[in-house]
Amino acid sequence: MTTDRQERHGRRNSLTIQTAEGVVFSLLLAGPVSRLLAWLVDGLIILAALQLTLGLLSRLGLLQIDLGGALYYLLSFTITVAYSMTLEWFGRGQTIGKRVLRLRVMDRGGFRLQFSQVALRNLLRIVDLMPPTIYLVGGVVSLFSRYGQRLGDIAANTIVVVTPKTILPDLDSIRPDKYNSFRDYPHIEARLRQNTAPNEAAIALQAVLRRNELNPEARVKLFREIAARLRAIAEFPEEAIEGLSDEQYVRNAVEVLFKTREPLAARRLQKSAA
Repeated sequence: MTTDRQERHGRRNSLTIQTAEGVVFSLLLAGPVSRLLAWLVDGLIILAALQLTLGLLSRLGLLQIDLGGALYYLLSFTITVAYSMTLEWFGRGQTIGKRVLRLRVMDRGGFRLQFSQVALRNLLRIVDLMPPTIYLVGGVVSLFSRYGQRLGDIAANTIVVVTPKTILPDLDSIRPDKYNSFRDYPHIEARLRQNTAPNEAAIALQAVLRRNELNPEARVKLFREIAARLRAIAEFPEEAIEGLSDEQYVRNAVEVLFKTREPLAARRLQKSAA
């Protein structure tokens, strides 16, 4: 993928990503206000966890007054990093605050977020937080960064994007030409939905919707790459994929990812008619 199709200077409000096959996606970058509000939500949760921890240590007699200040900052950083790192990894780039504000951490190139990136951006939070609790360094850097990145984001090559609530396109237009054999394996469907990152699902959807805009060679290559990625996420049995082209495989997967399951009777009727 290639990026930076916008002008080279000044702070960006969005990041454009273009695949080698010419499919273009635009990501809306989170602004400082929305990121601050998300951090305030997370900060309240972290503060509650910190007070609970300190209260527990005090009850156990493990909290010494002369070390109270140092222990407070150590616990504060530890809980902050553990909270953010855990939720961003298992929540696919979202803490509770980010989810409330509809924000998400992503790889700057549009690839799947790696654990090393999550760890690095959160471990460097100790620098971004200077002076303690004010977040001055991180705030200043993000204001002057091209993509609104704090130091942790720059080091980890991550960005924070807005994920606005969108209206899905007419999915009847991408309905598979025949019965979707993936529907016979609900446990694998669930695994596919659970493990497919939002940006990966969006790429698959856009590829299906815009397939006629691609030349034949690029179209074959694009669907081959997307199908290979989807197979790596959730592998359907041989009888479910027998005779499916890469494009048909992606069309089936997109229907699974974006369309709710039909009633059992309707699916049986469709299968018998196929």
